[in-house]
Amino acid sequence: QLHLVESGGGLVQAGGSLRLSCAASGRSFSTYAMGWFRQAPGKEREFVAAITRGGNANYADSVKGRFTISRDNAKRTAYLQMNSLKSDDTAVYYCAADGPWGSGTVVAAEYDYWGQGTQVTVSS
Repeated sequence: QLHLVESGGGLVQAGGSLRLSCAASGRSFSTYAMGWFRQAPGKEREFVAAITRGGNANYADSVKGRFTISRDNAKRTAYLQMNSLKSDDTAVYYCAADGPWGSGTVVAAEYDYWGQGTQVTVSS
């Protein structure tokens, strides 16, 4: 079982950067694929990025080339580096764990554990 806590959200101007962190408790972190999702007001939760336990990454088209997902298994932490932020990136960002031995799917319902979310607001 994992408990996930996000941090690093905040208010940033368009074109700026933020790095989100997702700290996990639980010794089996390395066996989980990790994902980031976001939900804007009035919209459904959408996939942003995922990384497998082996480090293979997958991105939504809307963030490809701007966001980078990574993980540090020794620190039991996943990261989302967000560059060139746009107002459309404004949302609550959630990290999630898929597994153990998960594939890092784009489907939110297949993730087993979720953090509480962190707000990212991009001002134009």
